[in-house]
Amino acid sequence: MKPLVSILIPAYNAEEWIADTIRSAVSQTWSRKEIIVVDDGSKDQTAAAASRFASNEVKVVTVKNQGAAAARNNALQLSQGDYIQWLDADDLLAPDKVERQLAALRETDGKRTLLSSPWANFNYRPQRARFIPTSLWQDLTPVEWLLRKMGENHHMQTATWLTSRELAEAAGPWDTRLISDDDGEYFCRVLLASEGTHFVPESRVFYRITPSNRWSFIGTSDRKKNALLLSMKLHIQYLRSLEESDRVRKACLTYMRTWFDNFCPERPDLVAELQELAGQLQGHLEAPPLRWKYAWIKPLFGWKAAKRAQMTLPQVKASLIRSWDKAMYALENQGGSATIYPAH
Repeated sequence: MKPLVSILIPAYNAEEWIADTIRSAVSQTWSRKEIIVVDDGSKDQTAAAASRFASNEVKVVTVKNQGAAAARNNALQLSQGDYIQWLDADDLLAPDKVERQLAALRETDGKRTLLSSPWANFNYRPQRARFIPTSLWQDLTPVEWLLRKMGENHHMQTATWLTSRELAEAAGPWDTRLISDDDGEYFCRVLLASEGTHFVPESRVFYRITPSNRWSFIGTSDRKKNALLLSMKLHIQYLRSLEESDRVRKACLTYMRTWFDNFCPERPDLVAELQELAGQLQGHLEAPPLRWKYAWIKPLFGWKAAKRAQMTLPQVKASLIRSWDKAMYALENQGGSATIYPAH
């Protein structure tokens, strides 16, 4: 019998997107599947929008708001699948994503093989998504994957993975302490429990860019900064557990420098923790420089104002791009049904 695939969708205030996301799950050409939507106490009409799809194949439950990681743990506990497909409530799967990944399993692949796939960003029109390969888009051992992620500042979007239940159980539950980068930390543990990744280039995921209140946005939130630091320390611990070498220490220091500006100078307590960890890695962290287009603000209005501009103005630009794409999306779909995902 074909394996059962559980497509698990945690959702919070996703009323605008959840219908398209569920349709992309229902439209999977892999016939033996279950879809579980866990509404994490949304304040909008997410639960009502999702419930319109309720069927023998689609289950919708609402729980008290506890955060993304807890919602994912609830979904996993409710699932029965042999394989787990995670899907955030605003993203899309190509119709053959799951089928292509399972078809690509080789005779040498066991239940500890972690399947991955290409992904691309979009705002409102997935047909405009552009798939840009990185060094993670290939078969890799766990240590090589983590080295490239941390040393080159790459990542794989949550929905790219297809995980066997055996591998998910070996990795353990999502860490509910992490209100930011919970997916990054979780898949580090999945990787550690795996025999390596098997990349399937024909399968595809569409990652929707949403406003700055999304789960992954750090901003000025102290709680998210605390969670990010915990995730970073765990990333470094996991990589060093696989290999202790100069190249590992170099990748860990690069990783810390990439994210250092989230803490400096507003959180001197966390800066001190990172500096201590850098010293253990035989390195040191310098105060992150301002990008050239914002550096002129510093002598006029001070460092904090310059950093605030550096953090805020890209969000304003992204918002304008989203607004334009939304208008074009509405124009292109006047009098017709919207394109949920482009043809292959």
